[in-house]
Amino acid sequence: MQGKPVAEAIRARLSAKIERIRNAIGRAPCIATVMVGSDEAVSIFARRIARVHEGLGMTHLTVELPPDTTPQALTDACARLSGDPNVDGIIPLLPLPEHLSLEDALRGLSPEKDVDGIHPINAGRLLLGQTAFVPATPAGGMEILAHYGIELRGKRAVVVGRSNIVGKPMALLLLAQHATVTICHSRTHDLPSVVREADVVAAAVGRPAMIKGDWLKPGAVVVDFGINSVDGQVVGDVEFASAQEVASAITPVPGGTGPVTNLMLASNTVEAASRLASLYHPKRRKPGRRADRMHAPPAVREGESSIMTPAHPGCFARGRRCCGCFLEESQAQLPPHRG
Repeated sequence: MQGKPVAEAIRARLSAKIERIRNAIGRAPCIATVMVGSDEAVSIFARRIARVHEGLGMTHLTVELPPDTTPQALTDACARLSGDPNVDGIIPLLPLPEHLSLEDALRGLSPEKDVDGIHPINAGRLLLGQTAFVPATPAGGMEILAHYGIELRGKRAVVVGRSNIVGKPMALLLLAQHATVTICHSRTHDLPSVVREADVVAAAVGRPAMIKGDWLKPGAVVVDFGINSVDGQVVGDVEFASAQEVASAITPVPGGTGPVTNLMLASNTVEAASRLASLYHPKRRKPGRRADRMHAPPAVREGESSIMTPAHPGCFARGRRCCGCFLEESQAQLPPHRG
């Protein structure tokens, strides 16, 4: 299951949507990446994101922060982007330096611009089966399965890996397609026998060639999300040579899920732009209403923790689009509803 044909199909689908958004709001959708420090792998990923989005006619903004950035400074950087009407999607690039955590970024990140589905609100929406931004990697895996006509209803699926950005969301996406799902990991007892029961195997454990061909049921479908460097070559979590002798379909590494992932990130950004256009664009404003704007989450003093809640819970209930307003739970005053 090569990723390139899937990526091309997504690219063609997005082109028309991008043009419609450009005509509606006078600009192309924009994604912003937030990078702390100068990690080479992170820099390569940032350039790849920029290349893919610019190739689609979208715009890209890079926010580079110094290695000694404080947690509050990272929160504030994400909050400024959340409040910028010319930015539709935001992705904090990982890994962060040791003194920072993803939570520092999430405190300033609007879930309506969280195009990689890492915000707890999007994770919760996904868990509840509601419309949500889904992490790009597992979303790409599902796109590949759909493109190649893999039937999931009633199938036994095993996900090897339990990360918040690949394993867990992949399991939920498979469950939503009526597969019977088991989540495994490197400490699962007798892992080969569990994998051998699966009609569909999704590998996201982060260990090179961990899953062997003799672990697979004959005819199984394998989606390999692994990206590991071994002796200067990129290999997956599945031992490809032995697995392809058993599997009915398998994604290669490289060339499988990789080409699709950044296109799914672009797809989420286009969707975010489409949603936000109804808030920002004057033509969509009802007569007599003042200009809408996105409210960034409030600043949190360094050393404090803050639970961010939607100022207007009705935006999430009843399927209403959120206006992006966020408050700390301790605040008493709510801004006027702008959804």
